[in-house]
Amino acid sequence: MHPHSQLITDFYSAFQRRDAKAMNACYHPDVEFSDAVFLGLRHGGTTAMWSMLVERGKDLEVTFRDVQADDRTGRAHWDARYTFATTGRKVLNRIDAAFEFRDGKIVRHQDSFDFWTWSRQALGPAGLVLGWTPFLKNKVRSQARRTLDKYMRDNNLTGP
Repeated sequence: MHPHSQLITDFYSAFQRRDAKAMNACYHPDVEFSDAVFLGLRHGGTTAMWSMLVERGKDLEVTFRDVQADDRTGRAHWDARYTFATTGRKVLNRIDAAFEFRDGKIVRHQDSFDFWTWSRQALGPAGLVLGWTPFLKNKVRSQARRTLDKYMRDNNLTGP
C-alpha cells in the first residue's frame, strides 16, 4: 500500500473511532479543507471542525472505501450516517474526497457531495424545495460557520 493510501486509511479509521486527535495528526500545518458547507478552512478551522463533528455526532457512523493515492494526490469515498441535530432528521451523506499531499501529510482535502440530496434529508420539505438554490446553501454555510466559530471560542481554539 502506498504511504499516502495508508494515511487516508488512517484518517478514516480514526474518524470511525471518533478520534479527532488522530484524524487531525494526518494534516499538514498548511492544510486547506473545503466542502459544500465549509469553504476554505485552514489548519485551525479544519481541525476544529472535525473535533466538533466527532464530539457532537452522537450517532455518527462512518464507512469508507476506494482509497487510492500516489506521491501527489489521493481519493476515497466515504459515507456518513447521522442525525442532523437542528431538525432531528436522519441523514446518509455520500461523499467523494480528493487529497493532495506534502511532507507525508494531507495539505489539501476537498469533500464533494450533492447538497440538494443532503438538504432534502437534513431539512425535509424546505430542503426539497430550496436545496438547489444559492439562498439555502448560503444560509446553511453561514449557520455552520457561526456554529464552528462558537465551538472554537468555547474551546479556546484559533485559526480560520
